[in-house]
Amino acid sequence: MSETGIALGSKAPAFTLKDQDEKDVSLSDMAGKKVVVAFHPLAWTSVCTQQMQDLESNRDEYAGRGAVAIGLSVDSVPCKTAWAKEIGVTHTRLLADFWPHGGVAAAFGVFRERNGFSERAVFVLDADGVVAWKKVYPIRERPDVKEILAAVDAA
Repeated sequence: MSETGIALGSKAPAFTLKDQDEKDVSLSDMAGKKVVVAFHPLAWTSVCTQQMQDLESNRDEYAGRGAVAIGLSVDSVPCKTAWAKEIGVTHTRLLADFWPHGGVAAAFGVFRERNGFSERAVFVLDADGVVAWKKVYPIRERPDVKEILAAVDAA
């Protein structure tokens, strides 16, 4: 696992961002559930599309494990709205870490300052909001759903 990002065993930083439906989503809203925080660099790219569709298609798998998965990128709310509709993501919250630009990604330690977007990174938070697992994937690599589900099971 990469050493990028906040440390295992750390409390995840609190945040509130708008989703693709322009609704506020706060990490505190998910208290008592395990949370998969899936950062992706940019909407409208093939690997990011597959990554967010994986969150959507495995929604029941996460729910059955007492978890919820959310996707985040630096894209704006209107961008997230159009993209979610285009790629068929209707239930998974896709959050706009647009302003301050990449603020949540920076708080999690995965903002790529030189590029203006986040790493492709997944954090699994336990029911108390503590980082139980994390992995930074190569930008062009699709995260492994089975690996993430196993991490949720262990959290």
